[in-house]
Amino acid sequence: MSERTVASPTPLRRVVAHLDCDAFYVSVELLRRPELRGKPVVVAGSGPRAVVTTASYEARKFGIGSASPASQARRRCPDAVFIPPDFAAYRDKSREVWSLVRSRLEVVQVVGMDEGYADLSACEKPLRVLRGLIADVERETGIVVSVGVGPNRLVAKVASDLDKPRGFVVLGREDACLRLASRSPRLIPGIGPKTADRLAELGYATIGALQSVREDELAGTFGERQGRYLRRRAEFHDDAPVEPVSGPAKSRSNETTFPEDIADHAELEAVLRRMAEELCEQLARKEVRGRTIAIKVRLNDWTTVTRARSVAERTNDPAVVVPVVLELFRAYAPERPVQLLGVRVAAFEGRPEPTDATPLEAPGGQLALPV
Repeated sequence: MSERTVASPTPLRRVVAHLDCDAFYVSVELLRRPELRGKPVVVAGSGPRAVVTTASYEARKFGIGSASPASQARRRCPDAVFIPPDFAAYRDKSREVWSLVRSRLEVVQVVGMDEGYADLSACEKPLRVLRGLIADVERETGIVVSVGVGPNRLVAKVASDLDKPRGFVVLGREDACLRLASRSPRLIPGIGPKTADRLAELGYATIGALQSVREDELAGTFGERQGRYLRRRAEFHDDAPVEPVSGPAKSRSNETTFPEDIADHAELEAVLRRMAEELCEQLARKEVRGRTIAIKVRLNDWTTVTRARSVAERTNDPAVVVPVVLELFRAYAPERPVQLLGVRVAAFEGRPEPTDATPLEAPGGQLALPV
């Protein structure tokens, strides 16, 4: 199949899809070792501070998830097959998947090796196109993709997680408010376990309860900005655009969002070290170097902080980048648990980039889609 999105001159609704490769790193390993299918498989390093990169769904039944300590994973499932990560192979497969996606969809933003967003507002039959696309991705690459479709990125992201693996869920914003009203706010990206626990203490243990509280009541506990953010997230408002990357890259980054907030600094440093090494390998493969080295830290109260330092010469050497990354983190020394970490190398042309900003959300719409 080679169908591509068909543009209509005046889109009447916004249609956003979140495409998420199921257990991506494990899936790549199973393509190479199919005899492991159906078994608990964990991709993780072997050092004393190693963390789980990803786990098969069979392993997840034992409570093993991304960013879990590898030592804990071994205790929980001694019979699991542990495989060291092969990021070069994962990047190769990722390029294969997203090249195919981009060949079929006009507006695509890849946000990680295993996930991305697509805006299909101009597509006449978005659901039909998406179903054909994910079938082609599995046939041509061996990777299974779960899809969430909604009027904005937040709804699409949540929808893609509701029926994994092989999920295909379509939700309107109001549908999401109703369908997920009884679920914990933890379901919503950006609301971590500590915030959810505090909300429960205040009597807002469900998304529905959080939808009913006034912003000023939340502001008294969380502050005005965070109170507004929590209220709008509970109602699934989000106006963040799907933004394809165009033109030559001025920076490259690597970031991860943890399923559980992490407070242990040694564990966070191990993750930063791994991400920095992966990023340096990617830079070396692209034959590019940067002079500005930066970290991004998002705390469990949604505070996002960036720290950067410029070095004398452009580099992609992990022996240079990793120590700077760790020094930046240690100097910041976050006092709250962390939900996201990122590493960036910038100034490929000698110009440092502006720091990251967290966009505020605005109302989205509803879906009425032809299939």
